[in-house]
Formats: sequence, structure tokens, C-alpha cells
Amino acid sequence: MLQRLTLPARIIETILDLSLMQNIRAEILLPTDELRDDIPFFTKTLGMRMDEIFPADDPREAVFSGHGLRVRIRKGAETTPGILRILCDDPVLIAGGKTELTAPNGTKIEIAQLAPPVVMPPTEHAFVVRRLADQAPWIVGRAGMQYRDLIPSRLGGSIIASHIRIPDGGPVPDMVHYHSVGFQLIFCYKGWVDLVYEDQGEPFRLHAGNCVIQPPEIRHRVLYASDNIEVIEIGVPAEHITTIDHEMPLPNEIVNPDREFEGQKFVHHKADAARWAPFRIPGFISRDTTIADNTKGVAGVHLVRPDGASNWTSHEADILFSFVMAGEMTLEGEGVDPQPLSPGDAFVIPPNMKTRYSAPSDDLELLEVSLPGVFQTNCS
Repeated sequence: MLQRLTLPARIIETILDLSLMQNIRAEILLPTDELRDDIPFFTKTLGMRMDEIFPADDPREAVFSGHGLRVRIRKGAETTPGILRILCDDPVLIAGGKTELTAPNGTKIEIAQLAPPVVMPPTEHAFVVRRLADQAPWIVGRAGMQYRDLIPSRLGGSIIASHIRIPDGGPVPDMVHYHSVGFQLIFCYKGWVDLVYEDQGEPFRLHAGNCVIQPPEIRHRVLYASDNIEVIEIGVPAEHITTIDHEMPLPNEIVNPDREFEGQKFVHHKADAARWAPFRIPGFISRDTTIADNTKGVAGVHLVRPDGASNWTSHEADILFSFVMAGEMTLEGEGVDPQPLSPGDAFVIPPNMKTRYSAPSDDLELLEVSLPGVFQTNCS
């Protein structure tokens, strides 16, 4: 007697899903007044192939494919001509070097670089103080995380500094992705978060007081967060592209901690393995994260504590950002009122402005990020 084979419901659903996924394709519909005029443009000028055409005696519709596109052109279609963007490594190799064209049917064609270089806008220097007590709005951003902008002006687009939190811990709905940046820092301020990075081995836990730099285009993913996790994220420039990588699994099979990503190495700085040394400002000590060395001077990151009498100084860095992690101090500066600061506050000091970190509490601790990583400090 034959026995009836019973499959689990999940397997049946998977089989049905796979069967439904076969022979599925998407296309864009565009209008035309005369199809005969569009055929040579899409095939010869743009280098696409014609897959379908009908009816044979008086063609009114044709399908073209190429460059990751499938385009259906229909005579008399009630839709707008639209814009097609073709991205490639070298735009001049398509359409005879033209980067903006108009098809006979009115569709505009833009041919652009597939991976445009990161543009670093000139810094618009300004003295900035951003207080947590000011109750700036928290904005829900990528993967449900909440963002507080620490430099509203973004210094002309040269930098973005975000205070990020996830109130409820657990799995983070993130995907493998990368950022087209010049520099990016993730500093764990409170709690912990589990991360995984390309070529860096198994996932690891980033604890409070520790940080990582995400070199340009390194694939990574946020996996799991503690309750009330808070991080400080620095990105240069302020506006940069985040790309989802649907192909690479993480962790990947390669482990190469010395790999350079556009000249920068991945860094996982651990507070318990670092040492404190005299800081660039007399009266303070710092913990060097080695980020200046591993970015070849692009940026530097220090943790700073008081260790004596404060002094008036100025600096020659392009960008100097600080975040108050613990304790209190008063930021004095020429031409501005004294600024009392407490945990959660942030400030930017422009180059050549004289300032003093006065009345620091014993438990004061600052996170300082500079671009470049090494610069001149002048004492008054």
C-alpha cells in the first residue's frame, strides 16, 4: 500500500514561491508617435538589442533590452516619455561620448558614471555648540534608528555628526551595505551593538567606549543591539551614498585584517587595551585610537581627560569636532560667551580660534575627531 507523503507547510510555501518566481521580468513602458524612428536610436545609438516587435506589417510596439533595462515602446501609449539613466564605468564609451540625449519619442537619456568619486566640499568654518538640553528633534532614519544632528550646518556639507539611538534592543533590521565616503567613524557611547564587517572575520560586539572606522565601501551589517544603545557616527562628506549589497554574505570567507579600502584599514579600537598619554592641549591626556595611522592621516580620533591646569590654544585643523561623553566643562572662546557643557553636548572649533577648556570636572571625558589626523596646535 502506498503511503501518502506529507510535506511541512513551510516547504510547500517555498515550492510555490519558487514556481511563481519563474519567468518574471519587469519593464518600463514608454510612448512614441512613430516606432520606426526609435528603433535605430535604441539599437545603434544606445547599443540595446531589440527583443520583440509587432505587428510585422505595421509595427506599433517593440521591446528593447540592455544595460540592465527592459524597455517597451508603444505607439500611442498614454504615458510620459520619462528619463532613462544609464550608468557605466566610462560614460564617453556609449553614444559617441554624449552624456545627454533625447530619443525620437521624447525620452531623455542621461549617461553617468557608475561609481562617481566622492566629492569633498570645502569646509564652511563656524563655531558650533549643540546641547542635548536644547531638545533637538530625533529623526527616524535607516533601519528604524533615531538620529540627532550634532552639526546642523554640516559645515557646508563637509561633515555630518549624528547621535544615534535604538531605544528597544534586539535584532536590527539591517542589510549588508557600504558607504561611499572619505571617512566614517562609529563610536559606541552607551550599551553595545553586534557588528560584522567584510574580511574581518566573525561578528563581534562593540562595547561602550570602543569604536570602529568603516573604511570607504567596506561591506558591513548591524546585527543586534542592546536596549538603549547610543552611538556617535561621523561621516565625511555629509551627503554620501549608501549602497545595499544583495550578493555578499557576511561574514565572508576571506579574513584579511590588513586589507586597505581606498588606502584605509579597518580599526576596532578597544578602550581596555589602550594607554593614556599627554594630549596636544596642555593640562589634558588622551587615548589615541590609532585611526590617524590607519587612515594615513585622513582623520584622527582621541578620547580626552583633564590632567592639570587648562590653557588657551588654537589649532590649524580643517575640522575639529568634540562630543562630551561624561562630566562637565566650560568652553571659552574669543568673541563668544562662555559655554557650559555637559554629557551629550557637542561643539566645533574653527581653525585659528583661541579657546580654553576651563573648569573641567574630574570625570570629564571628550571624544575628539579631527580632519586631518595630525595638525598643529598653538598655545597662547
